[in-house]
Amino acid sequence: MLFFILMLIVIWILLVFEAPLAIHTAVVAGMLFFAGWHWSSPVLVIVWSLFILIALVLNLAQVRKQVLTRPLLKLFRKIKPRLSATEQAALEAGDVWWDGDLFSGRPDWDKLLAVPPATLSAEEQAFLDGPVNELCALLDDWEITQQRQDLPPAAWKMIKEQGFFALIIPKKYGGLEFSAMANSALITKLASRSLTAAVTVMVPNSLGPAELLMHYGTEEQRDYYLPRLARGEEVPCFALTGPNAGSDAASIPDMGVVCSGEWQGEQVTGIRLNWEKRYITLGPVATLLGLAFRLYDPERLLGGQEDIGITCALVPTDLPGIEIGQRHNPLNVPFMNGPNWGHDVFIPLEMIIGGRSGAGKGWQMLMQCLSAGRGISLPALSVGAAKLVARDTGAYAAVRRQFGLPIGRFEGIEEVLTRIAGETWLMNAARDLTCAALDQGSKPAVISGIVKQNLTERMRAVVNDGMDIEGGKGICLGPNNHLASAYQAIPIGITVEGANILTRSMIIFGQGAIRCHPWILQELRAADNPDPREALNKFDEAFFGHLGLSLRNGASALFYGLTGGYFIAVPESPQRRWFQQVTRYSTAFSLTADLLMVTLGGRLKLKEKITGRMADILSELYLLSAALKAVASGGAANQEVLLEWNCRRSIDRIQENFLAIIRNLPLPLRILLRVLIFPLGAWAAPPDDKLGGAVAATILTPGPQRDLLTAGLYLSADDQAPDRILTAAFQLAAETDALEKDLRHALKVGTLNARQADLLEQAVKQGIISAEEKERLQRARDLRQRVIAVDAF
Repeated sequence: MLFFILMLIVIWILLVFEAPLAIHTAVVAGMLFFAGWHWSSPVLVIVWSLFILIALVLNLAQVRKQVLTRPLLKLFRKIKPRLSATEQAALEAGDVWWDGDLFSGRPDWDKLLAVPPATLSAEEQAFLDGPVNELCALLDDWEITQQRQDLPPAAWKMIKEQGFFALIIPKKYGGLEFSAMANSALITKLASRSLTAAVTVMVPNSLGPAELLMHYGTEEQRDYYLPRLARGEEVPCFALTGPNAGSDAASIPDMGVVCSGEWQGEQVTGIRLNWEKRYITLGPVATLLGLAFRLYDPERLLGGQEDIGITCALVPTDLPGIEIGQRHNPLNVPFMNGPNWGHDVFIPLEMIIGGRSGAGKGWQMLMQCLSAGRGISLPALSVGAAKLVARDTGAYAAVRRQFGLPIGRFEGIEEVLTRIAGETWLMNAARDLTCAALDQGSKPAVISGIVKQNLTERMRAVVNDGMDIEGGKGICLGPNNHLASAYQAIPIGITVEGANILTRSMIIFGQGAIRCHPWILQELRAADNPDPREALNKFDEAFFGHLGLSLRNGASALFYGLTGGYFIAVPESPQRRWFQQVTRYSTAFSLTADLLMVTLGGRLKLKEKITGRMADILSELYLLSAALKAVASGGAANQEVLLEWNCRRSIDRIQENFLAIIRNLPLPLRILLRVLIFPLGAWAAPPDDKLGGAVAATILTPGPQRDLLTAGLYLSADDQAPDRILTAAFQLAAETDALEKDLRHALKVGTLNARQADLLEQAVKQGIISAEEKERLQRARDLRQRVIAVDAF
């Protein structure tokens, strides 16, 4: 018994250090040889016979394939999930990047740290400092939301003529060809001035006709449409969502039928379209409609099957049969958005994106483009809103005084400011890392889903926290309310480009479990391979690679749990312990994913509470990776405070999600995972109050940390604008804080009489402050009154 326990320990250690199968075999053989002297002959014969049989089967590939792999492949084909064509297209969308490392259980930190930080070129920075600032100066959010219900004509003109619809279009077609980081920085700055303008600009540069044309259009389509889009001669929109196809967009009922018809005086083969769409951004003003529909060919005019599949086409909005509906009103953020219909609209086949060869490939096109675009626009808008709250609410908490103190000094307010500062910094780190990956050519579909869902949710929390601090001023609409538009618009980002409930419960882990796993997609492809020999070889490699990964992760999870992860090899860094913790929980995540898929099988798709928690764990691991990368890449001093707060909170959240998953599993699996992941108990704890106070101070006091945290926002050039008045009041509040403290002390000891109106004059006469200090105090108090004033009508 002791020998077999020792053998298990040795195998466990070999698995942790990823020893090859041949080493395992040799070590076990050596142990059997030395231990065999103490066994009786019958036991020795039985043990060695079993060992030789198992060793031959596992180590001889041809024997293994016939004895084990062939029946396993047959069984796998019976039980594997059936994937529809649309599910298959979604799985094939984009590529795998750092999400694959996290799914493997052994993230390669050197790979991540080697990624160049996302930066702006001189041309991109000049555009942000020039045209973007000029556009922001044209925008008055109160006028846009409450009076015009639209952008001013001068803003529309500038957006079209200065290339704001052409950020992603190559220069050879007249576009700006900006990087993902530049696109993101532009949206962040616009969002700090007007969400209406930010949405107007971001949608055509995300999933729209230009993106689809660049990747899938014919040469003729690109040569004709891209210059017109770049010059603003065409206003684009893309119509996918309809009344009966929201989250299940692949089931769109909108139909196109291949037929003959008249086009520009000639009889041609084309498509007769009928559709109903809604929630289409820029739809009310679009001249060029990107349309998704299901294409049918009942007469087999194209020579293939009748149901060709989802197809995308470019449709001019002035064609007969097209009806543009009245506008929707998305929570009083009046970007152009509305429904449209098509009734027997005839277009030639050449209007299919990609021409005739693009017929039936629309879903693949959409999934591929969304895998990148979803990682830029809404995360950028969310970062802009969070930075605005961090800048303005942090300043407001320093300016607003109650009970003789700035309200930010009270621990209840400080706790909320801590969340605002910590979340904003983490969101920005995730945005930067994702843009860096996109600018290196990656299109990580799962990571795009992570940042879309997490950054919009965290933006919701940050804006809500800002409203709680500002109280009555926050809830009263008016030109001086800097939070109202962001607060009203929260559900828009939550809902569009994949609703967050769907993204969390189905996409992040559901897609990631197959797409990002090192072996599962290969197993599925092998099982579908029509060549029997190639299928057997590929499945053998994938299945036993998967088995080895699972055994290694199980052994490693236990080892890391017993040692606290102290022996995990990571880059030498002051943040070494956090690198180790992310690796530890990446291993636990990979192990849990495998056990869930093996034990629950197809039922896992219905366990959305479990898949949602797995998505939360993966998201926290990615966000923590971004935080570690941000600090490793340098920047302002003392980011370590923000990093430590986020690391402690994220590890605590990861632990709670693991425990919640384990509590809801069958008893044997519950015990196994608890022993492997938390053999010494769950030790993580949220950050303490002292650390939280240091984080809150980053936005309560002027300095490089606050400047870094709120960089990239628009600040009005008008000294009488609300944001400039708040900034001036904040600076003066910091400069006169010590003077206010002296006055409070004088009142407390009775040197000054609070019942007399000329308190500052008394202080001058008593020598408590100088005449010049009195002027500064008076200026600070006057500005404070302007900041806390509430609009009335």
